[in-house]
Amino acid sequence: MMADYLVLISLGAVAALMLFVWTASLIWRDASIVDRYWGMCFVVVALVCVLVAPSPRAWLLFILCAIWGIRLSIYLTIRNWGEGEDYRYVAMRERHGAKFPIVSLFTVFGLQGALSWFISLPFQIAAMNSGEILTWIDYIGAGIWFIGFAFESIGDWQLRRFKSDPANAGKVMDRGLWRYTRHPNYFGDAVLWWGFYIIACAAPSGVFTLLSPVVMTFLLVKVSGAALLERGLKRTKPKYADYIERTSAFIPWPPKKN
Repeated sequence: MMADYLVLISLGAVAALMLFVWTASLIWRDASIVDRYWGMCFVVVALVCVLVAPSPRAWLLFILCAIWGIRLSIYLTIRNWGEGEDYRYVAMRERHGAKFPIVSLFTVFGLQGALSWFISLPFQIAAMNSGEILTWIDYIGAGIWFIGFAFESIGDWQLRRFKSDPANAGKVMDRGLWRYTRHPNYFGDAVLWWGFYIIACAAPSGVFTLLSPVVMTFLLVKVSGAALLERGLKRTKPKYADYIERTSAFIPWPPKKN
């Protein structure tokens, strides 16, 4: 049965998508387009799962993943449109010169594809081991996903509205959800992945995909999310240090009084 090879089929689908995006990056000379397709890698895996091993749980995971991944890709595309290549990839391009295309294939596009495939294991394991009905565990997981999605999408919307006002140039965003956590969007992203994991736990063997939300949370907190962003903000916004002193780093919490 094709379901027995679901993991390999999904890996092949992600590899094909990343190869296409890499080729496009060579044409446009902009490796940062990979960020716009990060969410779509997960959608592709969830779609493969629902096509190869359809079940109510696989459909639930696909629908939730599609809502999250498509919104994220659209948001990043709109936010980064016309901004040029991200400084991280510009530095890589200068460092590697003529070797950059092949280096980026493995260290940028290949790495992000491999990570997305691994983090998507709850979708794959749940699809291969799902029954015919949803359980209370599925509904709890979906509820946690909704909380995370709300934090992420509302946080992004609040930040975009703040930045669109010229009067806020150079200021620190500390309103709305940003009053309670310095990274409501990253916090929400982490929470919704724990929601995906809980849904997967409703299926046999789903509990063994624990590394999926752990890795995603680690990336958001320590690698490409909050930590990377704050290094730049500390340099460019003098008042950000005061914001750090009174505002929770990740988990929402009432701000400290001055």
